[in-house]
Amino acid sequence: MDMHHAHFLVIGGGISGLTFALKVAELGKVHLLLKDDVASCSTWLAQGGINAVLDPEDSFESHIQDTLDCGYGLCDEDVVRLVVENGPRAVKNLAEAGVDFTKSGDHLRLHREGGHTHHRVVHAQDATGAAIMKALWAKTQAHPNITIFENHMAIDLIVQHPPGTHTLNAHSQAIGAYVLATQTKRVSAFLAPVTYLATGGIGKVYPYTSNAHAATGDGIVMAYRAGIEVVNMEFIQFHPTLLFHPKKRSFLISEVVRGEGGILRDVNGRAFMADYHPQMKELAPRDVVARAIDAEIKKSGYDCVYLDVTHLGLDRIQQHFPNIYQTLFDLGIDITKESIPVVPGAHYCCGGLRVDRDGRTVLSGLFAGGECTFTGLHGANRLASNSLLEGAVYGAQTAVYLSSHPECYAEIPTPLVAEWIYHDYSDPDEEALVAPLWREVRQFMWNYVGIVRSDKRLSRALARVKYLRKEIERSYWNFRISRDLVELRNISVIAELIVKSAVARKESRGLHYNIDHPQPDEKQLKDTVIDPTRHGLFR
Repeated sequence: MDMHHAHFLVIGGGISGLTFALKVAELGKVHLLLKDDVASCSTWLAQGGINAVLDPEDSFESHIQDTLDCGYGLCDEDVVRLVVENGPRAVKNLAEAGVDFTKSGDHLRLHREGGHTHHRVVHAQDATGAAIMKALWAKTQAHPNITIFENHMAIDLIVQHPPGTHTLNAHSQAIGAYVLATQTKRVSAFLAPVTYLATGGIGKVYPYTSNAHAATGDGIVMAYRAGIEVVNMEFIQFHPTLLFHPKKRSFLISEVVRGEGGILRDVNGRAFMADYHPQMKELAPRDVVARAIDAEIKKSGYDCVYLDVTHLGLDRIQQHFPNIYQTLFDLGIDITKESIPVVPGAHYCCGGLRVDRDGRTVLSGLFAGGECTFTGLHGANRLASNSLLEGAVYGAQTAVYLSSHPECYAEIPTPLVAEWIYHDYSDPDEEALVAPLWREVRQFMWNYVGIVRSDKRLSRALARVKYLRKEIERSYWNFRISRDLVELRNISVIAELIVKSAVARKESRGLHYNIDHPQPDEKQLKDTVIDPTRHGLFR
């Protein structure tokens, strides 16, 4: 088995992974793993922007309060303050890295999105994520201390335990990961004293999602198997407006469109958001808008609602969201003359593996940042455009911590590592079931654990996912290793984590809405924690 050694192993190449990699590359050798290529991550697909308090009329306190209000009582205020106060610096660093943010005269042009009381969303037209990634990627490729491995998927962390122990304890140490080269289907060991998980979200556990194809919760599951707590997995943000079109099922219609004055209408052309949030209407928090659209679809029996921007005019549309305009025009939809058909879709996971304010997990040597983590920033609902901000701030925050703790990365481990055992048995009939199992997991999650939930649906989902997980585990341990099989295993674990978390919360709060418990319950004003060392899925 091939061995690769570095000071830092970075798994994932979105805004958090690249920010971290570039900063720690000044400290030592970095190996950067991408499951696909750089364009296949959620950061690249992000249209809206990144938050920062830059308007003289705005303030840190206002941004903090908007985040707390959106989080429905479950945000960690100290973490919110940390992230918000680092916002201007994060934007400045990105601009210095070469991101061409949209300007109005000599100043950055600021959007306003749902849940915000001020204009504070910095953007690069309607393709902010791509602009950020292009700039960071150019610097990553040029850095002599960073070696990039595309088409490499981490399977499991490699953890050393003290003699006589086999589970996570105070002396356990993460020393890298087993990694599948997806093109050759060979497994190597990538070893480093510091491993940084930046694997993104879990959107592919649902059939309708804005996420990249790679968003299968890999980092969360790897950390969970290693003994790390997973927190608040019931809070899945469904973006209100994905394009409803057979050729572009994952295309996001950015919140910027509503921020610029887009109006949501039912099939009869009636604007309906005043029925659900009379004050903010289309700019209400995303959970409110997503549930409103879900309710309108169910009432009408139609497959979608419509987002109308025809009143904005061609010049304004092309100036503020040219990518959306051109993409839809190429699909035969002229948004200057007709409304955009939209549906909600899984967009962001507010929970994840637990880290502290420096991105540390309880496992020595294991750090993480971005959407795979639970930091306490988002609470029960993420404020729009706080995600890119969190990724940038935490990538830098962890690098700062490590720069002042050189003992964490000084010695590259060269331990004896168990050889990867290949299961070369191949049964075409059984392996043909992988795709149907993928579809089944994703469809029952949509039907039973979607935007609106109930005790009965969650009970059915729990029974179903437990049965499917056993079947999938048998396939994983008995058949030839492949990306599809590893991802199927991971999304089945993610599904069970989400269902168990949703079952545990007997109230409605933020992104978790249960018709049998429609009101928030202050007795449940606490995080939902699944501890693998106590009552986890593998015990």
